[in-house]
Amino acid sequence: MKTNKIVYYASTGLLTLLLLFSAGMYFFNYDEVSVMFTQFGYPTYLIYPYAVLKLLGLIALWSLGFKILKEWAYAGYFFAFILAFFAHYMIGDGEQMAALIALVLLTVSYIYNKKITQ
Repeated sequence: MKTNKIVYYASTGLLTLLLLFSAGMYFFNYDEVSVMFTQFGYPTYLIYPYAVLKLLGLIALWSLGFKILKEWAYAGYFFAFILAFFAHYMIGDGEQMAALIALVLLTVSYIYNKKITQ
């Protein structure tokens, strides 16, 4: 049981760091991120709201009492990471590994969250 908690907190902690870095890039390197969004064909007005949603999702992942909200956050991140992987792959910028790492961390966090909350 203790090992399950360690794996859960380690994977969720690493995922949190990755998402904080990503949201920070969206807030503080807007010009660089807007070029990337333009290459994806996404409108740049989504950058700030998407960064806020990433942070809100982290709050949901770390919340203890809101199981449904946590499930929605896991689902939202799952689709976001898959779409990010393919978006980066399609434009060929070589950044798809970050999305793949995030997807692995998310999956491990989700599985071990289920193990420790049963």
